[in-house]
Amino acid sequence: MYQLGSENWFPPDSAFREDGLVAIGGDLSPDRLLLAYERGIFPWSAPEDPLLWWSPNPRAMVRPQDVKVSKSMRAVMRKGQFRLSMDEDFEAVINGCADRPEEGTWITDDFVAAYSALHEQGLAHSVEAWAPDGRLVGGLYGVSLGRMFFGESMFARSTNASKAAFIGLSQFLQEHAFDWIDCQIMNPHLASLGASPVPRPAFLAALKSSLAHPTMRGAWSFRQVK
Repeated sequence: MYQLGSENWFPPDSAFREDGLVAIGGDLSPDRLLLAYERGIFPWSAPEDPLLWWSPNPRAMVRPQDVKVSKSMRAVMRKGQFRLSMDEDFEAVINGCADRPEEGTWITDDFVAAYSALHEQGLAHSVEAWAPDGRLVGGLYGVSLGRMFFGESMFARSTNASKAAFIGLSQFLQEHAFDWIDCQIMNPHLASLGASPVPRPAFLAALKSSLAHPTMRGAWSFRQVK
């Protein structure tokens, strides 16, 4: 197992373990986080554990145009049940994702600070779903590099709120010629939204291709023109 220190590096792809664990230790500095995403790696660990870095095999991925929208969700989106926004309240979204009293969370204060720093650099983004009375009832956040969006977490305090945010994100990414949404690890919820497992080598090849394009920095908005 590779132990990271103060130097900003990760082992080569050929050294990635089959179980997905890449390295242990290091920190959540913006430079290290960006290097990790460029290498197809992300941090994920329980609060009581040391910092763990992962590159799962297979990887959950979906093209923006392939996101599944059920008939019921089409009705939700058509009726405007939620007001969707982007980068309107990143802090509230990441804290909403961290607020899981029954399940526990890996999004500690260190993670909140780290991704908030990337947000300030225009590289981490949030999608918000607001109820008609102005309450934030769902959302998601992630990192954008090149033409790939790396989804990190989502939450919902109202039925369908996180799905609406994900659908809104996929439509935005499709309009701006993004190639992929990285969903990290497969689960039934992601499968229902259209994600599928992709072998790690194929994911890394897709990542390399996506990173060949400029990164869309700055605050995002559904009103942006490509």
